[in-house]
Amino acid sequence: MLTLAIDTATKICTVALCREQEILAEYTINMGMTHSEGLLPQLEQLFQRTGVEKKEIGLLAVSMGPGSFTGLRIGLATAEAMAYAWQCCLHGVDTLKVLAYNIPLEGVVLSPVLDAQKGNFYQALYEWRAGKLVELAPVAVVSKQQALERLALQKMPALLLGECGRLAQDLPGWVKEAPSALRMPKASSVALAALAEFDPQADKKIFGLEPYYIRRSEAEELWEKKQQQ
Repeated sequence: MLTLAIDTATKICTVALCREQEILAEYTINMGMTHSEGLLPQLEQLFQRTGVEKKEIGLLAVSMGPGSFTGLRIGLATAEAMAYAWQCCLHGVDTLKVLAYNIPLEGVVLSPVLDAQKGNFYQALYEWRAGKLVELAPVAVVSKQQALERLALQKMPALLLGECGRLAQDLPGWVKEAPSALRMPKASSVALAALAEFDPQADKKIFGLEPYYIRRSEAEELWEKKQQQ
């Protein structure tokens, strides 16, 4: 089965085409271009360079958050439109879980994090066991201190992934940053995570997926404050 994967949860726009576990092509752009400008051209290049026809796609995989509110909406809306047009299955995956798929390494705690603004982070903890990804702690909005405390409870060496620049300062010796090439979202990891969860019956539903926001957007918070005045 051919899987087309999209990740627009962060400033990075990445798309990939996979045949089962084999990565046929992947395009990743990190140049400040908005996803509304870059996503469709990247997808067109993917099909042109591989020679794959759109009707061959059996599964569309999309990163569902947490992450950028606007980016997530663009990715999901694009995936829904294509799944409807091509009549293929659609599956959404957790963005932090996707990051953990970048490093299928046993013996360490993987701590993917994304910027949650106001000095906080989205964090979840994972561990690979016998080739399967196990969730050790669910997604939560945490401060730097809380993030490190959650890691300390696991009593294992840890690797930080994602938007971890501010978190990676003055770390204890048992916490390291993942290599930069493996730190940020990869659409091929979206495809692999989706394939691991794929249910042909449940994923026939094209519409109805909701981005995993965790918290409300700043615009929503400002609107509520105005209503209370």
